[in-house]
Amino acid sequence: MTKSLKTDIGLAILRIFPSIFMLTHGWGKFNNLISGNFEFADPIGIGAAPSLFLAVVGEFVCPILIIIGLKTRWAAIPAAITMFVAAFIHHGADPFADKEKAFLFLVVFIVIILLGPGRFSADRK
Repeated sequence: MTKSLKTDIGLAILRIFPSIFMLTHGWGKFNNLISGNFEFADPIGIGAAPSLFLAVVGEFVCPILIIIGLKTRWAAIPAAITMFVAAFIHHGADPFADKEKAFLFLVVFIVIILLGPGRFSADRK
């Protein structure tokens, strides 16, 4: 197996699996949004409904695009911003264990922004 193929497989794994895991966090928020339940935290002071909408974009819509590999770098930006807000604002005063997942997702999405989706993506077709 060539180094390039290994890199592309690694990028696909890095792109797909964390995004699937992120969908589990966004699914409930998506269901709340479409059912009209806008009760949500307001970590950046724009209101509960806009905050919920942005969280759904970052935790549900963008991970789907990242899994497919469609506009991957662009889709990773809102996902990274959402995790930045979760880690540094929403969980800012919490112990590290409570914000660790947000940090891990943030790092993954930053790497995706920097390296791109790899060969096994819709972006490369």
